Amino acid sequence: MTIDWSWIGDHTDDLTTLTISHLQAALTAVLLGVLISLPLAVIAHRIRPLRGFLLGLSNVLFTIPSIAIFVLLLPVSGLTRTTTVIGLTVYTLVVLLRNTVEGLDSVPVKVKEAAKAMGTRPLRTLLTVEFPLALPVIMAGVRIATVMSISLVSVATYIGDGGLGQLFTDGFQRNFPTPVIAGVVLTLLLAVVADAALVALQYVLTPWRRRRA
Repeated sequence: MTIDWSWIGDHTDDLTTLTISHLQAALTAVLLGVLISLPLAVIAHRIRPLRGFLLGLSNVLFTIPSIAIFVLLLPVSGLTRTTTVIGLTVYTLVVLLRNTVEGLDSVPVKVKEAAKAMGTRPLRTLLTVEFPLALPVIMAGVRIATVMSISLVSVATYIGDGGLGQLFTDGFQRNFPTPVIAGVVLTLLLAVVADAALVALQYVLTPWRRRRA
């Protein structure tokens, strides 16, 4: 299997456009997943009877094959980027919701009682005490969800989207391995760079862990 380097040189603009499109779809899905999972995780953490239901529902949604969920969304959002983002968001929820709940569970009870004794309101305690202490576990979920989304974007090629996944289709249809190899390498690079960026972000957001170390 050989690489046609001239093809890569001639299609640099196309590769850049597909890479940006791929990353936008993945990050949008993760951001929406975070915005949805945070309030649901608080509910699951505070209201125990709903915990099993919410986590179970996210697990059920995760079992739906990726192609199937895109097809099911077609009557609603059509052959658009919206279909891709909704499908990817659904898959992020199982990781983000569970990790956020576990992060909130990991906050020591004594810390929350101390905040309450100081007269801190529940909402402020959640935002300034519980979420910051739960952040390492939450960020672990965000990292997994981000890498997973980057890998799944390519499946959306079947509905006319897919970012770098279009290179796979093009290469296979023409029996031309160069686009396939380029798509695989760029997808891996996106995942590695995104994960490293999130590690750096967590490092910045958790200064108390650095002082402890």
